[in-house]
Amino acid sequence: MKKSVSIRSVLLGGVMLLGGVAGAMAAEVNIYTTREPGLIKPLLEAFTASTGVKVNTVFLKDGLAERVASEGASSPADILMTVDAGRLADLAQKGLTQPVKSAVLDAAVPAALRDPDNNWFAFSARGRVLYAAKDLDLKAIRYEDLADPKWKGKICIRSGQHPYNTALFAAYMAHHGPEATKTWLTGLRNNLARKAGGGDREVAKDILGGVCEIGIGNSYYVGLMRSGKGGPDQKTWGEAIKVILPTFENGGTQVNVSGAALARRAPNKEAAIRLMEYLVSDDAQKIYAEANFEYPVKAGAKLDPIVATFGELKVDPIPLTEVVKRRKQASQMAEEIGFDK
Repeated sequence: MKKSVSIRSVLLGGVMLLGGVAGAMAAEVNIYTTREPGLIKPLLEAFTASTGVKVNTVFLKDGLAERVASEGASSPADILMTVDAGRLADLAQKGLTQPVKSAVLDAAVPAALRDPDNNWFAFSARGRVLYAAKDLDLKAIRYEDLADPKWKGKICIRSGQHPYNTALFAAYMAHHGPEATKTWLTGLRNNLARKAGGGDREVAKDILGGVCEIGIGNSYYVGLMRSGKGGPDQKTWGEAIKVILPTFENGGTQVNVSGAALARRAPNKEAAIRLMEYLVSDDAQKIYAEANFEYPVKAGAKLDPIVATFGELKVDPIPLTEVVKRRKQASQMAEEIGFDK
């Protein structure tokens, strides 16, 4: 009888062991993302190779929040990944996320670059930097200086209603208040060499063409241009400019981010948190830097060589949540003063 019980215990233990192995092999994570497939594919492939966890990805051009909300309790989404702090904050405000308790994420992601309740985290950053003609005698500048009349007719910038710029205007407002921001925006508009519009890469093109001497653009576009990934014309534009990292008075360089949140109904919560923690690992932060020309959020992570030439990035310490709450007002202000006219 004792022998029979012993055999049965061994068999039962074996079944449980096999079940555990099968469960581990079956682990998966479902990501809903608005990021371009080519930008995150290397990260997800590296995660699967390292952990064996399968990643299923749904790419959405837009409507991420609407998709998850419409699916309700049956949503298979584990991680919601997107670009722009405003979109991340919007997911949390709509009740589509849940807080994540993770010492790994808390240690790697600066407090200014995550939700105060840990509903979302940034994994990479893009600086809102100054593009300048290579031969221009300029080594440093503050955002406040862009309204100085000495730059009249010398600045290029994309639409004031673009999220990149409303975030910059909102950050200015967080530093200086609405009245000072309106004065500054008016001065900046008066200094434009052409109507606000186009894209950040067109700013570099227009500097090369002599339309303007300086302009505002995102840091990672310079990497895309100079690397040749955008084609030979864009490589010429990127090589025609130098990059200066502006700062706010008593602050740092304004950044926006790409990041992710844990979905409120995440069916694979444990594996999802494991992936989020992987994204702040040394290996993943290196991929962010090399594949996307973005700034890693983890201190000490290695930069892409092109980005490293810009100098040391001092991220503005004002929390992104403080910037996000002012973006609507900043957009309305830009419209009121006719920034794009």
